[in-house]
Amino acid sequence: MNKLVIFICFISMNVVSKEVDLEKVFSNSPVEGTIVIENMDGSTSYVYNKTRASTKLAVASTFKIPNTLIAVDENLVSGKSSIFEWDGTEHDTKEWNQDLTLASAFQLSCVWCYQEIAQNVGITKYKEYISAMNYGTLPDNFDLQNFWLDGTLKLSAYEQIHFLKRLYQHELPFSPKAFNVLKDIMLAENTEKYSMFAKSGWARRVENPVGWYVGYIKSPTGTWFFATNLAVKNAEQLYLRKQMTMNALKSAGII
Repeated sequence: MNKLVIFICFISMNVVSKEVDLEKVFSNSPVEGTIVIENMDGSTSYVYNKTRASTKLAVASTFKIPNTLIAVDENLVSGKSSIFEWDGTEHDTKEWNQDLTLASAFQLSCVWCYQEIAQNVGITKYKEYISAMNYGTLPDNFDLQNFWLDGTLKLSAYEQIHFLKRLYQHELPFSPKAFNVLKDIMLAENTEKYSMFAKSGWARRVENPVGWYVGYIKSPTGTWFFATNLAVKNAEQLYLRKQMTMNALKSAGII
């Protein structure tokens, strides 16, 4: 049984433990999944399904996080209001069938907008950026329009957490402007109790379909990083990515 987790901290040499039952969060889910939740220094970590958390899976549209940083520093976009002009091609997602800003392209997870970015970045620079970020690996040749969707570029949930921490601390090789633009468009919720910065993703045309919800949350309990992935097989299950993440954060007493 994938039931976790023990939180351990040291106070006056005494060990204080708190059990967080993530089994309840996942027990009624129609899909297999994992979540990793960790604080900044790694002293507290909650994990459900460690085996899956270690499994590398297609990054899908969570790649829009680093891809936005790349786009800013390559001067392909200047800010959240930068415009992507729709060429009239009809897409299954109706919200994509219009001109979009960088902010709306990120929030609507617009594939064609970021494929436009990819075409301008090119294979050579992507390989350099991926290596510099320590964000998975790329082969010598790959599909420039789909490498984040087709399983070429993969990360585990643990690796997503590691990347998000470096992102938060501005330890990645990007300009202050790039970090600021990304933070602005990555804000998913802002309440009196917490602020959450997140990105969803869904790779469906791969051997192991996966839906992601990754990011970090700032609350009175501190800054927490999370990476959820689920074996999502159809669009009707996509809501589970965020719902189960929020339920897990509540179970841990973070929100």
